[in-house]
Amino acid sequence: MIAEDAAVVREGLVGLLTDRGLQVAAAVGDPQALLAAVDRTRPDAVVADIRMPPTHRDEGLRAAAELRRCHPGLGILLFSQYIETSYAHTLLADGPAGIGYLLKDRVLDVDEFVEALHRVVGGGTALDPDVISRLLRARPTLAALTPREHETLAHMAAGLTNAAIAARMEISQRAVEKHTATLFDKLEIPRTTATHRRVQAVLRYLEGQEGDPP
Repeated sequence: MIAEDAAVVREGLVGLLTDRGLQVAAAVGDPQALLAAVDRTRPDAVVADIRMPPTHRDEGLRAAAELRRCHPGLGILLFSQYIETSYAHTLLADGPAGIGYLLKDRVLDVDEFVEALHRVVGGGTALDPDVISRLLRARPTLAALTPREHETLAHMAAGLTNAAIAARMEISQRAVEKHTATLFDKLEIPRTTATHRRVQAVLRYLEGQEGDPP
């Protein structure tokens, strides 16, 4: 399911995904049409712009929140022309599973875009690297992390597994586990059965962030 008010972008996404063998159940131009279409067709995933009519501020984000409430398990990949850390915080506040947030420029990398879509459909997380970088600079506690730990956390926030992080960084999984354990300690994230440490490590940078200017 695609929701984008700009007709040219909307049709471009339809063509891009269809060319990659994906079935587009519907392509709509506003949040109300999106909610109705999802209820009607029950897609595996939604690709939607954050800023849609009528105000072009956060209608897509609010529609995504409603879809998560009414359709648990639905993959949601949102995109925006801007880096808006407050939106990322809102998206991940209820848990990162099945959520993605990419900048529109990232869609031009078709392989990366389609891979991110498959990841959220599978229950993973896909965050734009530029969004992650903004979030990682947002809190002074990051000063305690080494460059390798920064990189590990960035990949973790993007939803990658330890095996995938090891491949990206060209190190062993054991080294990834060591970096992860150390950054948990530096960020003072305790080991408990009540919370997920990886999620807490990502959300630590999202708490209390002020929204970007409109």
